Amino acid sequence: MDLATPPDAAPTLADVATLAGVSPATASRVINGSARVSQRARARVERAVQSLGYVRHRAAPHGRSIAAVICEDDARVFTDDSFARLLGGVRRELGDERELVVMVIGRNGRWTTVPRYLRGGHADGVLLISAHDAPCAVLRQAGIPVLLGGRPLEATPLPYVDADDRGGARTAVDYLARSGRRAIGTIAGPPDRAAGVDRLAGYRAAVAEYGVATAGLITYGDLRQASGEHAMNRLLDRRPDIDAVLAASDQMAVGALRALRRTGRRVPEDVAVVGFDDAPIAGRVRPRLTTVRRPIEEMGARMARELLGRIAGAPDRNVVLDTKLIIRDSA
Repeated sequence: MDLATPPDAAPTLADVATLAGVSPATASRVINGSARVSQRARARVERAVQSLGYVRHRAAPHGRSIAAVICEDDARVFTDDSFARLLGGVRRELGDERELVVMVIGRNGRWTTVPRYLRGGHADGVLLISAHDAPCAVLRQAGIPVLLGGRPLEATPLPYVDADDRGGARTAVDYLARSGRRAIGTIAGPPDRAAGVDRLAGYRAAVAEYGVATAGLITYGDLRQASGEHAMNRLLDRRPDIDAVLAASDQMAVGALRALRRTGRRVPEDVAVVGFDDAPIAGRVRPRLTTVRRPIEEMGARMARELLGRIAGAPDRNVVLDTKLIIRDSA
């Protein structure tokens, strides 16, 4: 993608940073009045601003906004209530300090509009949510702070806020094993998401401690109910002796319950089921779902708080929030 500024375009923050020989983040700190910049760098940025005639543009009437860029397809964003809960936490934390602009770009990443919007000075910071392949170079050239919602699968210099998925999975398996379950299976999430990778890693680590042989006990789903039902059927075909299953999402756990009912298995007497997320459906389904609670609203609030701190010049850091096993009727 060519991010070069057309000859007739107004100078951007990236242009200022290039001329001053500093990073866009440093140029942004100078322009925002942050104290976390050396006098030498500050002088270079100020000279570049004057030389280029750079003027920072503000979009909203009050001049300040945060962009939440969601890298998921519309169908998932508008049917999975976790996005609404996460953004609700962001919105409450921002209060009247910033407007929240939500951009849904799909998993394929329609990045044509986003860089143009960000480089135009329309947002003071970016919350990048569900980024399967974080476009770090594109976002860094926007010259504004960026924070990831969730640990990225690949190493990146961008900070993130996440929940302890690995620890949550270990706690769930430990509970099942201590309850006397011996053939503990899992319906893992997509392997191209860090959450799916971490939950499966936590499951593997925990079953290894209890000497559970995992042959035929691991299958995958796409986090939705239908995939959970199909995955549970596969587990039953491979391991008719299965007596517990950890699903990487509550939706897949609900699908697993449906498959177990259709095959005459009782829950939790014959097969215990544990989900992940503690979505509202976990308390509505019968039997009520034992699940690993991710603090979704708290994650949203913490993301907003960390990003505001970065805008004010605070150093980068990664934050991992605790998960908690919520015991109900299914296990």
